[in-house]
Amino acid sequence: MVAVTSSGPAKVTTPTDEQILVTREFNAPKHLVYRAWTTPELVRRWWAGRRGEVTLIEMDLRVGGTWRYVLVAEGGMEVGFHGEYREIVPNERIVWTEIYEGLPDAPEDHAAVNTLTFTEVDGRTTINLLTEVKSKEDRDAILESGMEVGLQEQMEIIEEIATSLR
Repeated sequence: MVAVTSSGPAKVTTPTDEQILVTREFNAPKHLVYRAWTTPELVRRWWAGRRGEVTLIEMDLRVGGTWRYVLVAEGGMEVGFHGEYREIVPNERIVWTEIYEGLPDAPEDHAAVNTLTFTEVDGRTTINLLTEVKSKEDRDAILESGMEVGLQEQMEIIEEIATSLR
Protein backbone atom coordinates (compact mmCIF):
# COMPACT_ATOMS: atom_id res chain seq x y z
CA MET A 1 0.00 0.00 0.00
CA VAL A 2 1.32 3.45 -0.92
CA ALA A 3 1.15 6.09 1.81
CA VAL A 4 -0.69 9.29 0.96
CA THR A 5 1.89 12.05 1.22
CA SER A 6 -0.27 15.02 0.30
CA SER A 7 -3.87 15.76 1.06
CA GLY A 8 -4.19 18.27 -1.74
CA PRO A 9 -4.76 21.98 -1.67
CA ALA A 10 -6.68 23.95 0.92
CA LYS A 11 -10.15 25.12 -0.05
CA VAL A 12 -10.64 28.88 0.38
CA THR A 13 -14.21 30.20 0.53
CA THR A 14 -15.96 33.42 1.58
CA PRO A 15 -19.01 32.49 3.70
CA THR A 16 -19.88 36.19 4.27
CA ASP A 17 -18.57 39.58 3.17
CA GLU A 18 -16.43 39.73 6.33
CA GLN A 19 -15.13 36.12 6.39
CA ILE A 20 -12.57 33.87 4.74
CA LEU A 21 -12.76 30.15 5.49
CA VAL A 22 -9.82 27.86 4.79
CA THR A 23 -10.41 24.10 5.00
CA ARG A 24 -7.73 21.48 4.52
CA GLU A 25 -7.17 17.86 5.42
CA PHE A 26 -3.80 16.56 6.64
CA ASN A 27 -2.53 13.00 6.60
CA ALA A 28 -1.63 13.18 10.30
CA PRO A 29 -3.41 13.03 13.66
CA LYS A 30 -4.56 16.34 15.10
CA HIS A 31 -2.09 16.42 17.99
CA LEU A 32 0.76 16.48 15.43
CA VAL A 33 -0.89 19.13 13.24
CA TYR A 34 -1.52 21.20 16.39
CA ARG A 35 2.12 20.74 17.42
CA ALA A 36 3.32 21.95 14.00
CA TRP A 37 1.04 24.98 14.36
CA THR A 38 2.07 25.91 17.93
CA THR A 39 5.77 25.05 18.35
CA PRO A 40 7.98 28.07 17.58
CA GLU A 41 10.80 26.14 15.89
CA LEU A 42 8.25 24.34 13.68
CA VAL A 43 6.32 27.55 12.87
CA ARG A 44 9.65 29.04 11.76
CA ARG A 45 9.83 26.27 9.12
CA TRP A 46 6.41 26.87 7.55
CA TRP A 47 5.22 30.41 8.18
CA ALA A 48 7.00 32.01 5.18
CA GLY A 49 5.80 29.25 2.88
CA ARG A 50 8.43 29.03 0.16
CA ARG A 51 8.67 32.82 -0.24
CA GLY A 52 11.29 34.01 2.18
CA GLU A 53 12.95 33.45 5.51
CA VAL A 54 11.38 33.79 8.93
CA THR A 55 13.59 36.05 11.05
CA LEU A 56 11.48 36.23 14.23
CA ILE A 57 8.98 33.98 15.97
CA GLU A 58 7.70 35.14 19.35
CA MET A 59 4.89 33.09 20.87
CA ASP A 60 3.37 33.27 24.33
CA LEU A 61 0.82 30.52 23.75
CA ARG A 62 -1.71 31.25 26.49
CA VAL A 63 -4.95 33.17 26.67
CA GLY A 64 -3.93 36.84 26.76
CA GLY A 65 -0.46 35.97 25.48
CA THR A 66 0.90 37.68 22.41
CA TRP A 67 2.65 36.53 19.26
CA ARG A 68 4.72 38.20 16.55
CA TYR A 69 6.16 36.72 13.34
CA VAL A 70 8.50 38.52 10.94
CA LEU A 71 9.87 37.31 7.63
CA VAL A 72 12.10 38.71 4.96
CA ALA A 73 10.34 37.99 1.70
CA GLU A 74 11.96 37.43 -1.66
CA GLY A 75 13.32 40.79 -2.77
CA GLY A 76 14.28 41.77 0.78
CA MET A 77 10.96 43.20 1.98
CA GLU A 78 10.38 42.68 5.71
CA VAL A 79 6.83 41.62 6.63
CA GLY A 80 5.51 41.41 10.18
CA PHE A 81 2.30 40.31 11.85
CA HIS A 82 1.30 40.26 15.51
CA GLY A 83 -1.68 39.60 17.72
CA GLU A 84 -3.05 38.12 20.91
CA TYR A 85 -4.35 34.67 21.81
CA ARG A 86 -7.99 34.78 22.93
CA GLU A 87 -8.80 31.09 23.36
CA ILE A 88 -6.70 27.92 23.42
CA VAL A 89 -8.02 24.38 23.72
CA PRO A 90 -4.98 22.14 23.03
CA ASN A 91 -5.41 19.92 19.96
CA GLU A 92 -8.93 21.32 19.40
CA ARG A 93 -9.14 25.10 18.87
CA ILE A 94 -7.13 28.32 18.87
CA VAL A 95 -8.58 31.82 18.56
CA TRP A 96 -6.25 34.77 17.99
CA THR A 97 -6.14 38.27 16.61
CA GLU A 98 -3.87 39.21 13.71
CA ILE A 99 -2.61 42.59 12.56
CA TYR A 100 -0.48 43.12 9.47
CA GLU A 101 2.26 45.57 10.45
CA GLY A 102 2.60 46.93 6.91
CA LEU A 103 -0.52 49.05 7.19
CA PRO A 104 0.24 52.54 8.46
CA ASP A 105 -1.33 53.17 11.85
CA ALA A 106 -3.50 50.04 11.77
CA PRO A 107 -5.65 50.28 14.90
CA GLU A 108 -5.72 47.27 17.23
CA ASP A 109 -9.52 47.15 16.97
CA HIS A 110 -9.09 46.60 13.22
CA ALA A 111 -7.43 43.23 13.79
CA ALA A 112 -8.63 40.12 12.02
CA VAL A 113 -9.89 37.40 14.36
CA ASN A 114 -8.83 33.87 13.41
CA THR A 115 -10.54 30.73 14.72
CA LEU A 116 -8.72 27.49 13.98
CA THR A 117 -10.34 24.13 14.72
CA PHE A 118 -8.82 20.66 14.42
CA THR A 119 -11.03 17.60 13.75
CA GLU A 120 -9.61 14.10 13.43
CA VAL A 121 -11.18 11.11 11.69
CA ASP A 122 -9.27 7.85 11.21
CA GLY A 123 -5.88 9.46 11.91
CA ARG A 124 -6.45 12.32 9.42
CA THR A 125 -7.02 15.89 10.55
CA THR A 126 -9.22 18.53 8.98
CA ILE A 127 -8.56 22.12 9.94
CA ASN A 128 -11.02 24.94 9.52
CA LEU A 129 -9.45 28.38 9.74
CA LEU A 130 -12.06 31.13 9.84
CA THR A 131 -10.76 34.69 9.46
CA GLU A 132 -13.20 37.43 10.39
CA VAL A 133 -12.55 41.07 9.50
CA LYS A 134 -14.39 44.37 9.89
CA SER A 135 -15.47 44.89 6.27
CA LYS A 136 -15.77 43.42 2.79
CA GLU A 137 -12.96 45.79 1.75
CA ASP A 138 -10.66 44.27 4.39
CA ARG A 139 -11.61 40.74 3.32
CA ASP A 140 -11.03 41.54 -0.35
CA ALA A 141 -7.67 43.21 0.40
CA ILE A 142 -6.50 40.02 2.12
CA LEU A 143 -7.67 37.86 -0.77
CA GLU A 144 -6.07 40.17 -3.35
CA SER A 145 -2.75 40.25 -1.45
CA GLY A 146 -1.73 36.89 -2.89
CA MET A 147 -2.36 35.22 0.45
CA GLU A 148 -3.77 32.08 -1.11
CA VAL A 149 -0.52 31.14 -2.87
CA GLY A 150 1.46 31.52 0.35
CA LEU A 151 -1.27 29.77 2.31
CA GLN A 152 -1.15 26.72 0.03
CA GLU A 153 2.63 26.55 0.49
CA GLN A 154 2.27 26.87 4.27
CA MET A 155 -0.26 24.03 4.36
CA GLU A 156 1.99 21.75 2.29
CA ILE A 157 4.88 22.37 4.69
CA ILE A 158 2.69 21.89 7.79
CA GLU A 159 1.65 18.51 6.40
CA GLU A 160 5.29 17.58 5.73
CA ILE A 161 6.20 18.57 9.31
CA ALA A 162 3.22 16.85 10.95
CA THR A 163 3.78 13.57 9.10
CA SER A 164 7.51 13.68 9.95
CA LEU A 165 6.68 13.96 13.70
CA ARG A 166 5.15 10.46 13.81
